[in-house]
Amino acid sequence: MFPALDIAALVVSLALAASYHAYLSWHLRRDPHHTVHSVNMIARARWVETVMASGKMDVLAVQTLRNSVMAASFMASTAILLMIGTLTLSGTDRAGSLWHTLDFGTTDPRLITLKLILLLADFFFAFFCFSMAVRFFNHVGYMINIPVAHGLQAVTPAQVAAYLNRAGSYYTFGTRAFFFCVPLVFWFFGPHFMLAAAVALIAGLYRLDRAPDGK
Repeated sequence: MFPALDIAALVVSLALAASYHAYLSWHLRRDPHHTVHSVNMIARARWVETVMASGKMDVLAVQTLRNSVMAASFMASTAILLMIGTLTLSGTDRAGSLWHTLDFGTTDPRLITLKLILLLADFFFAFFCFSMAVRFFNHVGYMINIPVAHGLQAVTPAQVAAYLNRAGSYYTFGTRAFFFCVPLVFWFFGPHFMLAAAVALIAGLYRLDRAPDGK
């Protein structure tokens, strides 16, 4: 069995993350403009309507989407490198002593393996999300320059905006996965460090997620 303190730290960290996102969803129902993500979704929808209503090939729109594709591709590549680094670390005999220099808990090899698997799964999830973001950004690149006047039911501004917002959501999920690797990394040093990192992360996200007032 795994040490109770480590399992408790993992459960509490997950509960903190779930509670924070539940609070965020509740707040969004009261105020749709509460977070930068919701404001960006509205802005992307209006941007698509503006571009498609112009009826001309918009070079700026293509450049904007290209920048988004490049950003998502860079993050996906970073996730792959981190996965390779995690796999390399899992193959070293000194993994336990290397990560538990400051540990107040156990150096059980099974626990170290569990930590590595969870960290690897986190990076894989980030890679998947960023890859899906690239996919949807590419779809929008073809769709957004089709004028509304063509009357294609499958390529309406609302449909294109849905594709673009889905790409943005995948990018956000991937970034979230990168953020949540921080408590997992600190878990290698001990459950106390993991809890402290989780609390600090939630506090940081609370500030980062809120949309600026703009007044």
